[in-house]
Amino acid sequence: MAPAPETSAAARERRRVTPGDARRFAAGWIRRSPGTHIWLLILAVTSGIVANASPRVRSHLLHHVSTNLVGLHDHPLRVLIASALWIETPSGLLLYFVLFELVHAPAERWLGTWRWLVVVATAHIGATLVSEKAVMFGIRDERLPRSLAHTVDIGVSYGLAGVVAVLTYMVPRPWRWGYLAGVLLFFGVPLLGDATFTDLGHFSAVLIGLSCYAITPPGREREAAAQRGPVQ
Repeated sequence: MAPAPETSAAARERRRVTPGDARRFAAGWIRRSPGTHIWLLILAVTSGIVANASPRVRSHLLHHVSTNLVGLHDHPLRVLIASALWIETPSGLLLYFVLFELVHAPAERWLGTWRWLVVVATAHIGATLVSEKAVMFGIRDERLPRSLAHTVDIGVSYGLAGVVAVLTYMVPRPWRWGYLAGVLLFFGVPLLGDATFTDLGHFSAVLIGLSCYAITPPGREREAAAQRGPVQ
């Protein structure tokens, strides 16, 4: 005799998500993307410091960790690391929380923490050096003010742009090409107008992220082989 179908009440009970389910999901999500959430925690701490500091202390702190020409000349290693741990506007922390969860966390789960960190670091450092080299040439040729050598230049956006780009290889074909076109348009169009050195840095980070194809997970070869079909 066939079993009786579940009642609608029983079906709803089976589908109900309990607070315990939500906690387990959140714990698993954080456990599989630890780098993203450690970085977010550091940003929360440093943003709290900036928000509660006096204007004079705030200015000193941000200049101390900035990857401007002076900082890169005097303390390159310190500013290249520290600049990725601060944001200039603490009120933007909520936006970065959302972006980290939508971009960094999935990328870290897909790539693994160490490969994700390689992409972030390479994009952050490479884009910083490219953009600041452009600033140096602009000052030398008197196209940019000398004050840019001391400007505040901190944040996480170059690393974020690099990871947005490398996620291209996670998107299945044929949607991958639409995603790639959107990324190149979003970061490339600002270069066609009155571009800043930050716009150049973002586009450089995208190109660096795209160049990290070699360290993406090996499943891409199996996907390519499946699309080619069996060898005759």
